[in-house]
Amino acid sequence: MKRREFLTVLGGAALAGQPAARAQAPGRTYRLGTLSAAMPMTDDSPFGKSLIEALARHGYVVGQNLTIEARGASADLAKIPALLEELKGRGVDALVVVGYPCAAAAKSLGIPTVGAVGLGDPVETKLIDSLAHPGGNITGISDVAATLSTKRMSLLKEMSPKLQKVAMLWNKDDFGMTLRYEASAKAARALGVTVLALGVNEPDDFNGAFDVMNNEKPEAILMVADALTTLNRRRVFDYAAAKKMPAIYEFDFIVRDGGLMSYGADLKESFTRAAALVDRIFKGAKPADLPFEEPTRYLFALNLKTAKSTGIEIPSTLLALADEVIE
Repeated sequence: MKRREFLTVLGGAALAGQPAARAQAPGRTYRLGTLSAAMPMTDDSPFGKSLIEALARHGYVVGQNLTIEARGASADLAKIPALLEELKGRGVDALVVVGYPCAAAAKSLGIPTVGAVGLGDPVETKLIDSLAHPGGNITGISDVAATLSTKRMSLLKEMSPKLQKVAMLWNKDDFGMTLRYEASAKAARALGVTVLALGVNEPDDFNGAFDVMNNEKPEAILMVADALTTLNRRRVFDYAAAKKMPAIYEFDFIVRDGGLMSYGADLKESFTRAAALVDRIFKGAKPADLPFEEPTRYLFALNLKTAKSTGIEIPSTLLALADEVIE
C-alpha cells in the first residue's frame, strides 16, 4: 500500500516526456564503474536497477552507449583499494560509489566520482571542502544525519512510549557511520533515552552484541546501515523477533526484507540524482564544480507482517504516518 503512488506515477510521466537521447558525443560508449562496500550494483540488484533506469532517462543505455563495470567488497573493506585499481585499469570515465569507505578510497584515485548513498556528512569526514564547492574529484548526495536521527528516535518513542534504553548497532570501522551513530545517540539522549552502544567490525561481533543486549535488556534497536550491518540484517531481525523488540532501520528495502520499520531518504530519488550528476560528468563537468545535493524525499515504511508475527502492536498514529505499509 503505497501512499505516494500517484506522485510517483506523475513524476515518471514527466520524465517520460523528456527527450530520451541527451548523451554527449554520438557514437561514443561511456564506461561507468560502480563500487559498493556490500554487493555489486548489477542490473538485478535494487541499487543497480535504480541507477540503470535513471541513466536511461538521460539517454545512456547499457549495451548501446554505456558499459557498466560493477564491483562489490562484500563488507571486506580491505578489498576496496584493489577493486578501485581494477576499475581504473578498465578505463572507466566515472565512478558511482555507495558507502563512505568506497568514497574515501576513491578520493585519491582521481577518477570523477559520484557518491549515491551512505557517504555520511562529507564535510565532517573530510571527503570534500564544502557542500557548495567540493573541490576535488567527488560529488554526490550528502547525509542529514542529525535531522534523520531525531525523526527515527521520535518514531521509536511513538512505537514504545515507555522507551528508556535503545541499543544502537553500527560498524565502528566506518568513520561515516560512526558519525551517524553519534548523531543518533545525541538524538536519543535529547529524548531522555539511554544509549547502549554496540559497535561491530566483523560478523562474529554480532553474537557478542546480542549477548550484551541479553544482559543490558534494551527496549528497542536502531541499526545504522552500512555494508556489514546490512549484510547481517537478518540476524538482527531474528534477535528482535525473539525478544519481541521494536527495531528501526535506515532504508525501506530493509523493511521489505523483514525489518519492522524504517525512516530514510528515498533511494530511488538518490540514484536518480546521482545519475544526473554522472550525466553532467560525462558531458565534461568536473566534480569539484558540482555541489553536493541533499535528499528531498524521505520515506517511513512499516512491515505489518513482521509486527504481527512478533506480537508488536503498531499504534494507529504510526500507521497514519506511513508512506508504505507491507502487509
